[in-house]
Amino acid sequence: MTWLLPPLGLLAGLLLGAETLSPAEAWSVLRDPGQPLAQLIWQWRMPRVLAAGCVGALLALGGVVFQGVFRNPLAEPYLLGSAGGAAMGATVALLVALPVPSSLALPALAFAGAWGATWLVLALARLAGPASIAALLLAGVAVAAVLGAMRSFLMLALSDETVSLQAVLSWALGGVQTPAWPQLALLAGLTGAALLLCLALARGLDLLGLGEAVAESFGLQVRRFVALAVLAGAFVVAVSVVWGGLVGFVGLMAPHLARWQVGALHAPLMPRAAAIGATLAMLCDGAARAVLPPAEIPLGLVTALIGAPFFLLILAREARRR
Repeated sequence: MTWLLPPLGLLAGLLLGAETLSPAEAWSVLRDPGQPLAQLIWQWRMPRVLAAGCVGALLALGGVVFQGVFRNPLAEPYLLGSAGGAAMGATVALLVALPVPSSLALPALAFAGAWGATWLVLALARLAGPASIAALLLAGVAVAAVLGAMRSFLMLALSDETVSLQAVLSWALGGVQTPAWPQLALLAGLTGAALLLCLALARGLDLLGLGEAVAESFGLQVRRFVALAVLAGAFVVAVSVVWGGLVGFVGLMAPHLARWQVGALHAPLMPRAAAIGATLAMLCDGAARAVLPPAEIPLGLVTALIGAPFFLLILAREARRR
């Protein structure tokens, strides 16, 4: 059943928008690609929806990795500050004149920001003792708040007539831009590579869930593995932020929804979570385009409206369990 969700999300995303289509109109486009309405579908809406699906899958994979490596059900790229760090690095690349092309600076600085923010949150949380959910959340909120303030300052201080502040702000709030087909192919390739990379971590994450002592007894070098897993998570989050901006809570919801279906083993969990994350992002992106036409709501606001109650539900369950 899970594998039917992405095609259904794709279909809904194609129908929804400033001009919402009926299924009959969509079918007529498929039968006659030469009509004007087909340009809306194939040149704008299809790449946009597929890009949203890739961003959602990446966020879900990042959530699975971070929840596994920190052994914390509330770990998520947005709450951990990883997405905020990536957005900070990307904002610097967009607004600061650098001696390297922006096409290189943007992904490099986004990765560096995600990696640095994740380690900073982890270091701050460890000051309160091991395995503290409250400490991890508070550290993530604090780091995300500082990074958000710094990002806002940069946008106000460095934007000029050559840089659209509204465009940067819309991206920072979470918004998938319509890519050209070659860019979409690159994003799809990176998403596939991210899935393979995360699957390579699956056995180590399973062992880490049994405790560090047990994992080491099975031959896992825990410190080295954690460092590699955080690097992998930072890479996945950075790619999602470069194409989709700050989109929160998808990395929290998708892993939990998948875990309720297939259990805690990471090898079957990761592709299921990616499929669910892609579906959530495509549906939310379609709603963002359709609710207030011709204006567009930032995707991050839509996912926050859905994800915040889900986060409170998970938090309450963990509190009762403990």
